[in-house]
Amino acid sequence: MATKTNAVRLAEQGGFPCREVFYEYDENDLNGNHAAAAIGLPPEQVFKTLVTRGAHTGINVFCIPVCCELDLKLAARAAGDKKIEMLPVKELLGVTGYIRGGCSPIGMKKKYPTYIDETCQLFDEIAVSAGERGHQMILPYEAILTLVNAKIAEIIA
Repeated sequence: MATKTNAVRLAEQGGFPCREVFYEYDENDLNGNHAAAAIGLPPEQVFKTLVTRGAHTGINVFCIPVCCELDLKLAARAAGDKKIEMLPVKELLGVTGYIRGGCSPIGMKKKYPTYIDETCQLFDEIAVSAGERGHQMILPYEAILTLVNAKIAEIIA
């Protein structure tokens, strides 16, 4: 049995048991749609974690369905900034403690302002990375709201 990741432990310690799902991944294709198909959930229910840097607000985290694109203008508005841009991949590990394809909104090095797309409310549970490639955790979106003090926002185009 695999060791529980920090994200899974934090969810369980917070009183939010989650289901863990493991799948095979390809280093050269870390597409979230592949993850959704591999775990048998629609891509609208599997959320990827994107990290941005705002001109004034600094680091912000956004969780959106894997089949969607982050609307940077809507994201900036949600974060209360005029402009945000994606964090360069080479900075991701140092800022979050996670690598590309294994970035979870739960258990980052620091608690950053976090926003989940409003479509999360369409599902009883959503999947997010458990903090490593090939490992998803499925839990109620309310758990993420509570664990990282996230806000629901309209952030996809």
